[in-house]
Amino acid sequence: MTSYKSTLDYLFTQLPMFTRVGEAAYKPNLDNTYALLHALGDPHLMLKCIHIAGTNGKGSTSNMLAAVLQSAGYKTGLYTSPHLLDFRERIRIDGKMISKKYVSDFVTRNQEIFQEIKPSFFEMTVALCFEYFARKKVDIAVIETGLGGRLDSTNVIHPLISIITNIGLDHTNLLGNSLEAIAMEKAGIIKEKTPVVIGETDPKTKSVFIRKAKEMHSEIYFADQCVTTKLKSQSNNHQTFDVGDGKKTWISSLKVTLAGHYQQHNITTALQSIKLLKPHFNITNKNIINGMGHIQKYTSFAGRWQAIQKNPLVILDTGHNAHGLSQSLTQLKKVNATQTHFIFGVVQDKKLDDILTLLPKNFFYHLCAPQLPRALPASQLKAIFETQQLKHQVYKNVTDAYKSALKSCKRNDVLFVGGSTFVVAEVMEYLKKKKLI
Repeated sequence: MTSYKSTLDYLFTQLPMFTRVGEAAYKPNLDNTYALLHALGDPHLMLKCIHIAGTNGKGSTSNMLAAVLQSAGYKTGLYTSPHLLDFRERIRIDGKMISKKYVSDFVTRNQEIFQEIKPSFFEMTVALCFEYFARKKVDIAVIETGLGGRLDSTNVIHPLISIITNIGLDHTNLLGNSLEAIAMEKAGIIKEKTPVVIGETDPKTKSVFIRKAKEMHSEIYFADQCVTTKLKSQSNNHQTFDVGDGKKTWISSLKVTLAGHYQQHNITTALQSIKLLKPHFNITNKNIINGMGHIQKYTSFAGRWQAIQKNPLVILDTGHNAHGLSQSLTQLKKVNATQTHFIFGVVQDKKLDDILTLLPKNFFYHLCAPQLPRALPASQLKAIFETQQLKHQVYKNVTDAYKSALKSCKRNDVLFVGGSTFVVAEVMEYLKKKKLI
């Protein structure tokens, strides 16, 4: 058996990986995915699935659904991306990561197939996920798209329901320069006679989804028009809502262990999806309350408005585009702090101009670059922040930025780590090594 470390070296260096190199790893069709899955016996056709796309909120919605399904007693596969600390985070069953042995064995026994098909990192990972879930006979697989929808490697399944959380301007070089164009790509996951849930109603994209659903003879539900959530209380590690359907209360004081204000959208999306899953699964209100109240316990979800310490308050959040970051910053500005410190780094294909308009002038920015080829060098960030007259300091790496920023924080300050999933991941890796999380 090949060692797990050498397997990861192969995956990260030999297979084109979008998160590292960008659009060079993006494939314009599903040919490789179909060929790879066919060589493996078409495991994706053996699964009951839920398929989730969207610019932001995919991970949160996926984990909410997985937690509720697990609470209801169903063996639940969960496929998400990217990972924060360990490749195996992408593929879980009932919250437990795929074993190192299974990953190594899969890569070893399929070497000839890989050499013939030459899959990308993501295509290979999707194939691994489907084979693993099929062999382990999961009751349901919650599958999150990687990028877009229509041409995403996950778009080979025939799900019980399709979910599109929201649409924002991200990956415009691949998906289109307008909300309508991006919506058309995401709408590619809508399948024939398969219910679809749209998380957030947007006048610019609503007609795109209605038209596609009609074309596919599929019922369409706009979650924010079907489910109401009224915030009752909140803290740095949970929120409580009264949930209704517009006419009557469905669940009073539903505790959700995700603290970002933006989660309210994802909660309505998850709850409307659960309504549609009830003909297929026995899900009670008790299961919903238990699952939503223990999301991290069921799925090990991390990195979404995650408060890791108090005094100073340190928050990790993987919002990484203008749409997602704007919601995090709205909440951050409401935190009572003497000074807010922001550890900031981005990758090169982000629409930085849109992000810069969101950044408050009274924050102090600790600029750095995550360790991957796509990262925007901190020196370039420095030049941009100088023209924007944003107070800042530059560091040679993410870890130095975190250590210095934390040292400069006073008791009533706030330290926010964000801008890039990869910046958050490197801070988490440092904290884990120091046994601080």
